[in-house]
Amino acid sequence: MGTNKNILGLVFASIHDDTILDLTKHRTMGSVPFGGRYRLIDFPLSNFVNSGITQVGVITKRNYGSLLDHIGSGREWDLASKKGGLHLLPPFSHTSSTIYSGRLDALGNIWSFVEHAPCGYVVLSNCDVVTNIDFRPAIAAHIESGADITAIYAKGYYDQATSTAATIFEVDDKGFVTDIAVDPPMTGECNLGLDMFVMSKDFLRKIVKESMSRNRYSLRRDILLDRNANYKVLGYEHKSYFSKIDSLADYFQANLDLLDTAKRNALFTKSAPIYTNTKDNAPVHFGSDAIIKNSLIADGCMIEGRVENCVLFRGVKVGKNTIIRDSIIMQGGAIGTDGSIRNIIADRNVNISDDRQLTGSKGYPLFIGKGAEI
Repeated sequence: MGTNKNILGLVFASIHDDTILDLTKHRTMGSVPFGGRYRLIDFPLSNFVNSGITQVGVITKRNYGSLLDHIGSGREWDLASKKGGLHLLPPFSHTSSTIYSGRLDALGNIWSFVEHAPCGYVVLSNCDVVTNIDFRPAIAAHIESGADITAIYAKGYYDQATSTAATIFEVDDKGFVTDIAVDPPMTGECNLGLDMFVMSKDFLRKIVKESMSRNRYSLRRDILLDRNANYKVLGYEHKSYFSKIDSLADYFQANLDLLDTAKRNALFTKSAPIYTNTKDNAPVHFGSDAIIKNSLIADGCMIEGRVENCVLFRGVKVGKNTIIRDSIIMQGGAIGTDGSIRNIIADRNVNISDDRQLTGSKGYPLFIGKGAEI
């Protein structure tokens, strides 16, 4: 894997926090746990590193303590370097002590970092898309086309009733974007923007400086939507598995997607691993009466009941004669004996007593907050 020192990667760790408020009440989007052992920020960081991008800035906003604990110096992603490497960027607006209002405001705030980065091109990414992508073909297509902006999209299903942060593209036969809609009143298959963009540093400087002078904050609305006719926008299609997390139901389904072998293999590949901050835990302990079907169970769990179609994070305990189906139990969860659990998301350190019956639905999973006692 070669290193491309001419590319800077920027991760917005907090964009779209409001789409899953239950999970981001005490943490930022980037530090939301996922898949038994990961955090959502692991995916953009790993995608950058696997694409040879080793200059990476993480733009924070609020509730970012757990994010800083997770990424640390960036060693797990091989980003602990004096030249390039990982940089944590501050959350305050350039105009006052208030927190920034959108991507453009955030970029204006940290522009001195971008300006001094030895790069010709910048790749922007959020933490709300779970996928494994190689940015190198998109960067090459951007440079070859002479586009001002390259927007990465994928063919997917959009539902106006549940999605809160969608950008839809129409693309011509040469790949250029001919029309853009933000949160449109429609439902169906479409070209769904993944909020990943490639631009030259010179062009990014131009739109950031202009936006700062005109009080524009949103890259989607103020640049892509309002001014797309002024710019040459290339669409680059990402054809592999992805999950865009626009709601708690999306988060629920994205985790359960990992139980599908084809989707799991598309996301976690040997050639492009997803790296994370690993912890040392004891192996899983299965009781003599434990029954496990189609589930992901992390290290340190103690299972004495029945677990079907679930994702269990580290250190989860399931008591005897308890049945858990279609659920996500985060780190440190403890479920007593003789219970029945279905379609729930339990945040960290939830304690569910004996004989409890808890049921949600796939479209509206029952959420139990961090540290709750039931």
